[in-house]
Amino acid sequence: MEFETIKYSENQGVATITLNRPKAYNAITEVMNKEITKALKVANKSNDIRCIVITGEGKAFCSGQDLQDVGDDTNHAEFLRSRYHPMMKAIKATPKPIVAAVNGTAAGAGMSLALAADFRLVQPNVKFVSAFVGIGLVPDSGFLYLLPRLIGYAKAMEVTILGKPITGEEAYDFGLATELIEPDEWDEKVDAFSQHLASMPTKSIELVKRYMIDSMNESFDEFLEKEAFAQRIAGLSEDHHEGVQAFKEKRKPTFIGK
Repeated sequence: MEFETIKYSENQGVATITLNRPKAYNAITEVMNKEITKALKVANKSNDIRCIVITGEGKAFCSGQDLQDVGDDTNHAEFLRSRYHPMMKAIKATPKPIVAAVNGTAAGAGMSLALAADFRLVQPNVKFVSAFVGIGLVPDSGFLYLLPRLIGYAKAMEVTILGKPITGEEAYDFGLATELIEPDEWDEKVDAFSQHLASMPTKSIELVKRYMIDSMNESFDEFLEKEAFAQRIAGLSEDHHEGVQAFKEKRKPTFIGK
C-alpha cells in the first residue's frame, strides 16, 4: 500500500506506521492526518494484525503541526474537528494495543500522538515538549485530557504551562514511558516488545483498553457491571480456553487472538 507521508508495513502480527517526513522532523500535514487514520483502519481490519507501532523516520518522532500548512485566517476549532479529532479518535478507538516508539523529539501534536498510545518506548535523550503555550495556543489533540491522567495534575501543569521538556529518562521515571532503551538496542527491543504484545490474548487486551478508559468516568457500581460483562466475553474466547489448558498442562500458552 502506497502512502505519501507515512510508511506502512506488516510483519509477524505487527503493523508499523512510520511518519515519513524526516526533513521536516515528521511535522504533521493534512495528508499525514488522513494517512495515519487510514493506516489504523487498515491494521484494524486485518485479523493477522495484533499490535500497532507508531514511530518516526530519521531523528525525530514528530515535531507537531507543520505551521507552513496553516493559513493566517485558520479557524482553529474547525481545523481540529476536521483534521486532528478524527485521527485521535481513531487511535483511542483502536482495539489493538498501540505502541509509540519515540525515537526522537515529540513536540506539540506529536507529543499528543505519543500520549494517545497505550505504551511508550523511549530513548534516554529524546524530549517530549508541549510547545503550544509558547505560540499562544492551548494544547490540543487530547493533550490536556491525556497528560494529567498519565503523570498527575501538578507535573502536567509544569510541563504544559512552563514548557519544560521531559527527557526520555524522566518519562521513564514518571511512569510515562514503559521502557527506556539505548539507541544501539532500539530496533531489537522495539521488535521484541511489539512481538510480545502480538503474541498475547488480543481479545483480553481489547476489553482491558475499553473498560479501563470507561472506569475513569464512571461510578464503582457502574463499572462492576461492565466488568462482569467483559469477563463473560473473555471467558468465551478461545484464548481463555487455551490459557486454562496450558496452565493445567504446565506449558506456555499459544494465543491466537480469538
